[in-house]
Amino acid sequence: MSGRECCENPPALSSSSGNGCVLKVGSFNAYVSGPSTSKLAILLVSDVYGYEAPNLRYMLFLNFSLKLADKVAAAGYYVVVPDFFCGDPYTIEKSLSIWIQSHGTAKGFEDAKQIVAVLKDKGISAIGAAGFCWGAKVVTELAKSDYIQAAVLLHPSLVKVDDFKEVKAPIAILAAEIDKISPPELIIQFEEVLSSKPEVDKFVKIFPGVKHGWTVRYNVENKEAVQHAEEAHRDMLDWLTKYFKYSQKGSGLCSVRGPHSSM
Repeated sequence: MSGRECCENPPALSSSSGNGCVLKVGSFNAYVSGPSTSKLAILLVSDVYGYEAPNLRYMLFLNFSLKLADKVAAAGYYVVVPDFFCGDPYTIEKSLSIWIQSHGTAKGFEDAKQIVAVLKDKGISAIGAAGFCWGAKVVTELAKSDYIQAAVLLHPSLVKVDDFKEVKAPIAILAAEIDKISPPELIIQFEEVLSSKPEVDKFVKIFPGVKHGWTVRYNVENKEAVQHAEEAHRDMLDWLTKYFKYSQKGSGLCSVRGPHSSM
């Protein structure tokens, strides 16, 4: 991970943002939203700023409670956003090169496998995963085996061309036109490798005029920026819905903030 783009537009982190609640999922705190009785789950893996980024949580609120209410009500997803940084997200006061030594994606992958195991023990029958920047590498690793049923990478970082030679799960890549970390030329190489694997369904889209991080680190007062982010959110959800059979089984919405509890 290099360059300023991974760290531009840092969010004002808030433990109270979102309309869901924080639970203990395995050994990790996690922001959760959606029907707790669902058999379908979405795992969201954050960028370096972690699970308290308001736009990441608001994205869930926007998609699950407002804009896509009817579609998602039929789906009944249970959404989990783990704190893989254990209370130590990156901040601009820190050296990214030093911080990443304790928060590498290899550890993130091992931690994500624990979350997947907990969800399956809970009775979840299908899991989709979406990763943002740092989180995209974690999700790519999950997609190399049968941990998840579908994957989405949003403005990926640390992902290499060779990674896609091992991918097995259906995968979507939502990339930015203005991105020095994963520029369009690199995204095209990703797509070429995936095209050589007809057994793996893919969707690759480069969004014109947007920068790395646009899906979670946008100005909510900028109408155009919000529209670009919402387009990516819709594409993400549409890709995941393509691989899940939907059913609404019970309510059990986790919508009240309160003391941390365990799953």
